[in-house]
Amino acid sequence: MTSFKSDLLRTLSERGYVHQISDPEGLDAAAVKGPISAYIGFDATASSLHAGSLIQIMMLHWMQATGHKPIALMGGGTSMVGDPSFKDEARKLLTAEDIERNLEGIKRVFARYLDFSGPATMMNNADWLLGLNYLEFLRDVGRHFSVNRMLSFDSVKMRLDREQSLSFLEFNYMILQAYDFVELNKRTGCILQMGGSDQWGNIVNGIDLGHRMSDVQLYALTSPLLTTASGGKMGKTASGAVWLNDDLMSPYEFWQYWRNTEDADVERFLKLYTTLPLSEVARLAALGGAEINDAKKVLATEVTAMLHGRDAAEAAAETARKTFEEGALATDLPSVAIERGEVEPGLGVLTAFVKAGLVPSTGEARRQVKAGGLRVNDTVVTDERGTLGLADLTSDGVIKLSFGKKKHVLLRPQ
Repeated sequence: MTSFKSDLLRTLSERGYVHQISDPEGLDAAAVKGPISAYIGFDATASSLHAGSLIQIMMLHWMQATGHKPIALMGGGTSMVGDPSFKDEARKLLTAEDIERNLEGIKRVFARYLDFSGPATMMNNADWLLGLNYLEFLRDVGRHFSVNRMLSFDSVKMRLDREQSLSFLEFNYMILQAYDFVELNKRTGCILQMGGSDQWGNIVNGIDLGHRMSDVQLYALTSPLLTTASGGKMGKTASGAVWLNDDLMSPYEFWQYWRNTEDADVERFLKLYTTLPLSEVARLAALGGAEINDAKKVLATEVTAMLHGRDAAEAAAETARKTFEEGALATDLPSVAIERGEVEPGLGVLTAFVKAGLVPSTGEARRQVKAGGLRVNDTVVTDERGTLGLADLTSDGVIKLSFGKKKHVLLRPQ
């Protein structure tokens, strides 16, 4: 580990955020000299970010916590194109209305991690990209880019090596991202772009463009692309993305995702996704045997508290305690409303689990029945042709569906 003098780089390094830095000594010196400004871009490809984006949001949080100036850059302009990096095919093109709606959704998260009354700012690259004159842009910016060099980047080579089409539209994305860096430097004095390691080539393009257009020194810092200890993609589950917005994933479901962290990931995730002191992280990571579950509960509660607030996190922890330790029916478990008319004549048990979102298909539900993995009101389902009716309602007027020991949904006939 490099011995950094600045609080910023020392903190990012100690907590595991650093994969590559373009000029470690130069950036460290700049961060010691005075507050620097750095940005991370977030394209509006969906109405919510997912847990895979949390590492970037936390990097901005630590920027501000160590006395620097983070910029959360909304990709209102670049979302019109779509980042092709390491994608097998082009992203679906979004309309201006789609992008605006998605931006409104993803903006909601940032106030939990950044204090916008301080030096933190939120900007939108649509402010300068949408008004560009194409011919002027080609002359002023495009002339600085070598197609030969652009073709050498891994993000492009991988697509071409797989003989997948790369449109001219997508090919322009790296130029637009590089221009963002130069524009932010002009507008705010920003000297650092951060992002995941898959963005290294795009960020370095921006550094080079800054040299050529403005003769300024810019820097890159990337974080490692995370997978779980078993090789799974961070922020993904078998049933889909782990969304940050509570209208797409409840605080309880979010809490449960982190509670299910693999033992080997606990220390790393405590460093990356919480603000607990490293001494406390070390204490929790040292817990062995069944006590590691206590560390996982702390991880789940701390991560959930940052996103949804302390009250919601503690309520989620209490729901889990009642469900798993007392065996009680916690009525604030995730629930799915269903028409009463669907239950009255008898709802197929396989269909019920699909409607609850616990399995993706009746075929998967059938496989889980054979494996003994599905339960109704805590009773194992053995008949794949069985049905659920009003007689299955608990005294609370719900039907509890369970997949394994940790995934529960209440079916609420209305």
